[in-house]
Amino acid sequence: MYAVIRTGGKQTRVEQGQRVDVELLGKAEGDEVDFTPVLVVDGDTVVAAASDLASAKVTARVVGETKGPKIRGFTYKNKTNNRRRWGHRQHYNTIEITGITK
Repeated sequence: MYAVIRTGGKQTRVEQGQRVDVELLGKAEGDEVDFTPVLVVDGDTVVAAASDLASAKVTARVVGETKGPKIRGFTYKNKTNNRRRWGHRQHYNTIEITGITK
């Protein structure tokens, strides 16, 4: 059985016991988090209707925090001596899926 959840403006396919990096949730390590799935697949049964998904739930536990890869950028404008370096590193929460109910 697997489900597709929406978090942080993205959709992620998850299974029970899987660890996933999602955007920061504002929860402490060890807290439980509930997600409403977009899709639940159990063998040949696919649940995708909004009325059926209202009772479905994906539970997860926050395991920790991690950082994504460093992104480096450089902007340059010709003939004006305008140069700028910039960087970004996204912070994520690592969650472990503890259960999927439909």
